[in-house]
Amino acid sequence: MRLLLAEDEKELSNAIVAILKHNNYSVDAVYDGRAALDWAMTGNYDGILLDLMMPEMNGLDVLKKLRFSGIETPIMILTAKAEVDDKIIGLDSGADDYLTKPFAMGELLARVRAMTRRVVGYTPNVLTVGGLTLNRETFELNYGDESIRIAGKEYQMIEMLMSNPNRLISVDQFMERIWGYDSETENSVVWVYISNLRKKIAKLGADVEIKATRNAGYYLEDKRSADK
Repeated sequence: MRLLLAEDEKELSNAIVAILKHNNYSVDAVYDGRAALDWAMTGNYDGILLDLMMPEMNGLDVLKKLRFSGIETPIMILTAKAEVDDKIIGLDSGADDYLTKPFAMGELLARVRAMTRRVVGYTPNVLTVGGLTLNRETFELNYGDESIRIAGKEYQMIEMLMSNPNRLISVDQFMERIWGYDSETENSVVWVYISNLRKKIAKLGADVEIKATRNAGYYLEDKRSADK
């Protein structure tokens, strides 16, 4: 999943980015409200972490402009303001959650998981395609009694594929969601990660397969269903 972090305290921002990436999120970090608004308007995020007190434009104004523009991406406010009235204003302005500084990173992660599960309604912590399962909390890919831990961009790719079984995902979609639309990384990196995932799925002996459609993209197929 891809997140946008808008936090002007760079030391805190770096710490949050590190813990989110360690937990297999892709993160874009910006440090002022104007940049937060510009990046968030792309709609290319599963969640936004938004500090209230930022230069250029405060977080509350960013929040209001996004909601007025029809951007429905879940937004969590991060702020040192702990008063109930401030929380009410933030939530009434369209925020999905409100986390007061200082906070424990474990709580931040739990709140992010809960917030992103509401993007398209409830989504389970365990994804299943055929007999293959992906645990979103332990990052383990399982088939029968066999399991393997998936991390980083491999995890994000298999999560995208298992969230959309039998649906074609283009190389551009992988690049935008995982590397970012302004990334200078070559598109061929997608094939490298797909190749690694295919090897791991084969090692598990799973009954699913990552199929390719030439010049179009990749999709995950349950071989048992395909054989019927």
